[in-house]
Amino acid sequence: MIRRWALPLLLLAFVAVYLLPLMTHGLWIPDETRYAQISQEMLLTGKWASPHFMGIRYFEKPAAGYWMIALGQAVFGQNLFGVRFVSALSSGLSILLVYLMARRLWNDPQKSLVCSVLYMSFVSVAALGGYANLDPQFTFWVNLTGVALWFCFDSSTHRGRLGAWVLLGFACGMGFMTKGFLAWLLPVLIALPYALWQKRFRELVGYGVVCVAVAVIVSLPWALTVHLQEPDYWHFFFWHEHIQRFAGEDAQHAEPFWYYLPLLVAFCLPWMALLPSTVRHAWLNKRRTDIGYILLWLLMPLAFFSLAKGKLPSYIMPCLLPLALLMGNSLADKLGQGHYRALRLNGWLNLVLGVLVLLGLSWFQLNRPVYGHGQETLSLVLAVVVLLGWIVANLLQGVRPLRFWAAPVVGSWLMVALLPAALPHSVVYNKTPDQFIIDHLPELQPATALLSNDLGAASALSWRLGRPDVTLYNTIGEVKYGLAYPDAAHHKVNTAHVQQWMSEARQKGSVGVVMRVKGDDEIAEVALLPTDGQRYEQGNLVILIFPQVTP
Repeated sequence: MIRRWALPLLLLAFVAVYLLPLMTHGLWIPDETRYAQISQEMLLTGKWASPHFMGIRYFEKPAAGYWMIALGQAVFGQNLFGVRFVSALSSGLSILLVYLMARRLWNDPQKSLVCSVLYMSFVSVAALGGYANLDPQFTFWVNLTGVALWFCFDSSTHRGRLGAWVLLGFACGMGFMTKGFLAWLLPVLIALPYALWQKRFRELVGYGVVCVAVAVIVSLPWALTVHLQEPDYWHFFFWHEHIQRFAGEDAQHAEPFWYYLPLLVAFCLPWMALLPSTVRHAWLNKRRTDIGYILLWLLMPLAFFSLAKGKLPSYIMPCLLPLALLMGNSLADKLGQGHYRALRLNGWLNLVLGVLVLLGLSWFQLNRPVYGHGQETLSLVLAVVVLLGWIVANLLQGVRPLRFWAAPVVGSWLMVALLPAALPHSVVYNKTPDQFIIDHLPELQPATALLSNDLGAASALSWRLGRPDVTLYNTIGEVKYGLAYPDAAHHKVNTAHVQQWMSEARQKGSVGVVMRVKGDDEIAEVALLPTDGQRYEQGNLVILIFPQVTP
């Protein structure tokens, strides 16, 4: 019965939890609006090799991830679903990989289902599946390399082994074109120690040539094309985005060595209390080839990312698939043996967390209101529903751990599906400016010139209007490198020249302005603009519409 219904049930859960909520909230800044705009620009301009952000060279990532998001917009429309679909699909394919890998490792339907349920109910995995950036795609390709590599070593026939090495090369090539050289390095970190442990180094070298050849064939056409179009691309991408970020003293997002350890624990929510028993079970069985391989798959990338000076939470997302396999294997054994202590502890721990958050929200709402009255009542009700659902689901696991072992899944999925709609307006208004822009599209669309002092708001404006020609007002940020090119000078204006720019722009037609105003500097920037425009405000965002003036 499990073998027959596992995949259909997982597919139904994927549609309900991953796909349906994609259109319930606006694009978050800065990531979602940026990736939506860059991909849309590829569709509009036909420039597929070299990524451009609002017409400005943007060499921080390769092109394939943008291609996939652009494909989603081409198929489903330039809307929220189209932008986020590829992230959800990538996460869904990773869930499928968990199921297939568990079946290959243990040939146990229950273990395959348990591992898949655990992985797709990790709050971190489910949340990222509804977020439009390159991390879900890259995570899928890296996950595929880990699965393909096991098939490479586990296949008993020459044809099966060769096919697995070809698949590994394809995944490496696509991962490289999505986010860079890490897609080539991470499989090596796993394959080399495993091959030495199993005394199969010669096999690794022999078949590895096939993998490298396939990866080169997949990625070389784009690599040569972008080099011909933008000769400086590889210099910036290799040195700035890889070497400097990994080892540079001034690396972006510098964090201590231990940064990822507490994050890995938090990313396991709602199954954190299963970690100690999982670690113990894996350590006791570390000499088994299956457990040893999964441990290498988990620990080698984790150690590498910990050594890097620049760190972001999403970097360790590829570590969650092997962790789900270890956790699911241990949990399935516990269920089979009737052991429930860890499950009961997990339920009570989650319940306590839910109660504390509910009490904290109640205190703040009574003393320092997070939600206003009127329009925010529904958001507050949804927040309470999420917390109560979390509490009840984990209460069931705490009281009946063997019967309701999967109950935390309901709380996790409820959180991911409803929480964005349950956030207070003070967060939504400031972090999803595209919804504010939608409300004023009739006024903004006729504008012959567009201006913004915030990259997130500018990219939301550019995406919603389908126009890359937004002039950046006194802001540079992550487009500093692209703006340094002489032909990009017209994309920016500073406070000394904004009045002249505005005067010239208004002679050609109306001007639409989206400003973020949250401090003295931004107030001063607005003060330099004309005073005869229509003004609309939402949170710390301001839309100004200036009519055309005749010379």
